[in-house]
Amino acid sequence: MNRRNFFLATAAATAAAATPAFAKKTSQPKRSLRIAHLTDIHVMPDKDAPEKMARAIQHAQSQTDKPDLILNGGDCIMDALKRSKSETKAQWSEWHGVLKNELELPFYSAIGNHDIWGWALPNSKKNVSYGKQWAMEELALKQRYYSFEKNNWQFIVLDSSHFEPSFKSGYTAKLDEAQFAWLAQTLAESDPKKPICILSHIPIISFCPFFDGDNEKSGDWQVPGPWMHIDARRIKDLFAQHPNVKLALSGHIHLRDQVRYLGIDYLCNGAVSGGWWDGPYQEFPSAYVLVDLYEDGTSQSQYVPYLES
Repeated sequence: MNRRNFFLATAAATAAAATPAFAKKTSQPKRSLRIAHLTDIHVMPDKDAPEKMARAIQHAQSQTDKPDLILNGGDCIMDALKRSKSETKAQWSEWHGVLKNELELPFYSAIGNHDIWGWALPNSKKNVSYGKQWAMEELALKQRYYSFEKNNWQFIVLDSSHFEPSFKSGYTAKLDEAQFAWLAQTLAESDPKKPICILSHIPIISFCPFFDGDNEKSGDWQVPGPWMHIDARRIKDLFAQHPNVKLALSGHIHLRDQVRYLGIDYLCNGAVSGGWWDGPYQEFPSAYVLVDLYEDGTSQSQYVPYLES
């Protein structure tokens, strides 16, 4: 073997020997589970909304790589904030009809602001407690906020909507004191080896709210309190004490973004209803999101426009 061939053979042998160790370090972490995040369905009797809601659930459940569960991000019905009791009942009837016929997977729900009856009606103060309690009954929730575990991940479901009669909408986005104390205790008691996924209806941290409306028309950016958690600073400070908080999912805005802040991925995941069943909302069509969660606390997501396939 001449000198040139000797060095080529030596280099090849060295590379081959190094390959297994390199591959081991860069191999894909093991997936814990796949979830389908369906949010802002806004079902109602008209605009073919029940049929399209059914199609979204069918589409998610018929994936070749099928999800393990569905996270429902809230705003299940078109609106209860300003509607009569009879109109609200009709919307919930459509909701239950579709789920009864279509749902196959475990299903976990958060309360959306539009699920709450009467907060934007003239006599809203009389409806404060009952309005949210009614939504809890329809969603079979024993508590407004709760936690559960699946495989090696912990999920924390929050209640984002806080009654605020001074706002035309009837609400703002924040955690009440009892809920914040519960969240702090739940995080303190969590297993630091188990990654945590937060589900809220309204974004805790998001870029989307800047573009939801003419929020710059005054010459200065003004993001309304109902658009994004007004207590986001307080919540992110709490999350910073718990490195196992890895992911936060939300909806509400009907637009989609992904913001990585202080090691946490905040995903605002569009809307199943798109522009409330009138086509896309700005650049975003009716869609849901598939999220793969891995043992090491990382995640990957895929935006799925189900009406286009």
